[in-house]
Amino acid sequence: MKKKRLTILQVATINRPIRPDIGYSPIETVIYNIDKGLQSSGHRSIVACSAGSCVTGEHYVTVPHGLGGYLREDTTAGQALVNTHLLKALQRAKAGDIDIIHMHDVRMAEYLHDSMFNPMRGFAGARFDVPLPIVMTLHVPAESSCLKESHLPYYGAMDTMVAPHVYFVPISEYQKRQYHGMANTCRPVHHGIEVKSYPSKNEPEKDSYLFTIGRITRIKGQDKAIKIAKKTGSRLIIAGCVQKKAEDQEFFESMKGSIDLYVDIGKHPVNKDYYDRVMKPLLRCSKQIIYIGELSGEQKKQWYLHARATLFPIKWGEPFGLVLIESMACGTPVLAFREGAVPEIVVDGETGFVVDSLSGMIDAVGHIDSIDPRKCRRHVQNQFSITSMANKYSELYHHIIEDYKIQDNCDRLLIEHLPKPVIHGDIAV
Repeated sequence: MKKKRLTILQVATINRPIRPDIGYSPIETVIYNIDKGLQSSGHRSIVACSAGSCVTGEHYVTVPHGLGGYLREDTTAGQALVNTHLLKALQRAKAGDIDIIHMHDVRMAEYLHDSMFNPMRGFAGARFDVPLPIVMTLHVPAESSCLKESHLPYYGAMDTMVAPHVYFVPISEYQKRQYHGMANTCRPVHHGIEVKSYPSKNEPEKDSYLFTIGRITRIKGQDKAIKIAKKTGSRLIIAGCVQKKAEDQEFFESMKGSIDLYVDIGKHPVNKDYYDRVMKPLLRCSKQIIYIGELSGEQKKQWYLHARATLFPIKWGEPFGLVLIESMACGTPVLAFREGAVPEIVVDGETGFVVDSLSGMIDAVGHIDSIDPRKCRRHVQNQFSITSMANKYSELYHHIIEDYKIQDNCDRLLIEHLPKPVIHGDIAV
């Protein structure tokens, strides 16, 4: 039986625009992909986000610009921008054509708790309104969220008068365990990418470089990647942004003595001669450890493609890791520490190697060429495609909406059969 076409309002984050061609923007990339997947599968997807975004579905502009990055300062101007964004999204939600709302910023849970964002939907003939159901994807680790703070009723016995219509979606089994005990937690939905947009190879890139990409910070392990490269005599290409956090700046400074060459290639657009024009001169030079700055979406695909392997030496419980599936989509195996959701994503010995120590990763470098690039890409296509992700969210939306209809009918019956209030002077019989 064909399921109903739904209208989904995605309330996006406003750190950066929702578009596929910017650099470090993991949450925005996921929102873009969900929107594209839902629209492609026949649903109507509306994305409430900042101007400057470029989405597949309908673009509903809430603010003229975003916050400008992930390092959000709690300034009066910043808070006012968030409030405007939510107010405009709420106005759109109340237009009467929305079936379900999908939110992506866990900090918005505070607004739901305080009833600042409380979209209501009226039913024909009903004597009351009910809240629209809300799906909240948990993009951040439990320890980084506000949901465990004592004043928010999302753990233990949820106060059903506050937010029974909010459903939380983890992005991995690992993350679901981290949020253990939270009410209304759904089955995890892994992130997905549009695999066909990633170039791929059929044979290993023997004798090529090792690649590592991500925000430059201690928990991402770029210092470990350097040690692995030096121990194995491999060339290492490091890509990623350095945010204005003091600890990240300090970490980057500590690595400078180990980096042989700094070059910012972000200004070079990707075209058919990108490899010959930009990559080949760098790879022919004598420098071993090279930092190339922050890459755009198209640039990083080229660096994944030509790498021998992607290193993922993280030192924390990463709840997913888009780097893993992006690399494998290009046919490039991943060498990763057994942290967070890594074992759910990388198939040890088939699409890369999942190890427990620095020495284990050094040993794994010698076995990279045993990995079939075609298996890497096939794994992503089968498990982490944009279509698979969109279908799982679609199933979840329909399930929640169906449950809501049942609950709404029960509530209406209950209210309609309640005794009428006694008017002063009358006698109740």
